[in-house]
Amino acid sequence: MDNDDKSIGQILSRRDALKLLGIGSTAFLTAYASLGKKIAEAGPAPTPDCIVRPELEIGRHFVDDQLNRSDIRYDPREGTVSEGIPLALTIVVSDLSNKRCKPLEGARVDIWHCDAMGIYSDVPQRAFNTVGQQFLRGYQLTDAKGVVRFHTIYPGWYSGRAVHIHFTIRTKATDGRDYQFTSQFFFNDKNTDVVYTQKPYSIKGKRDTLNKDDNIYKAGGYQMVLNVHGSTSGGYTSAMNIGLDLTDAKVGASDLFGGPLP
Repeated sequence: MDNDDKSIGQILSRRDALKLLGIGSTAFLTAYASLGKKIAEAGPAPTPDCIVRPELEIGRHFVDDQLNRSDIRYDPREGTVSEGIPLALTIVVSDLSNKRCKPLEGARVDIWHCDAMGIYSDVPQRAFNTVGQQFLRGYQLTDAKGVVRFHTIYPGWYSGRAVHIHFTIRTKATDGRDYQFTSQFFFNDKNTDVVYTQKPYSIKGKRDTLNKDDNIYKAGGYQMVLNVHGSTSGGYTSAMNIGLDLTDAKVGASDLFGGPLP
């Protein structure tokens, strides 16, 4: 296992899984504006499907910056925008307690990932120090349909890891305890090959780890591969459904993040 990540819990069962929902941005701000129009024209969010996904490692780059925002490309302290191909990511969160599939409203969904050069914000490293910067981090609260939407970029890569996005969902279990689910999204390697022919990704060179060689992916990441739609010129959209069994709060959010839910 790469020391980027540490284990936080069990891989969830798929016994309550129903069916996978099939839904589906290098020009900078122009492409983002175009992508936003596409999302607006896509219509309302779909009815959730309770897909139980594997829980994977949280990693060592999580920072609870309290950034409630949909557009995570901007660094509010530096006033800069992360360069890269736009990606609009929709996450639909459902409650499958008592074998019922219903939207989960008010759950906090955080996502964070590296930029096109493989660098995370707000962390000290030997090769870089980005403490105080807040690009490519943020959270949203699920709406009445269990939906959150993020505007970000296609992630870059760093040595030892396949391309991925970290996320965690925090809510309350049926017994009132804090409930937390953490995992990682992955990308189809063939699609990533196409993306990485474009600048700024191409500047970094060829990545050294594909999905099949990534230890986190081997723990169930094949169930977390995003189905992306779009192109390198217009940007990408993707969606994923996450079903949570709120009767099974084996690991509380307060245990992992040092305090109760905000």
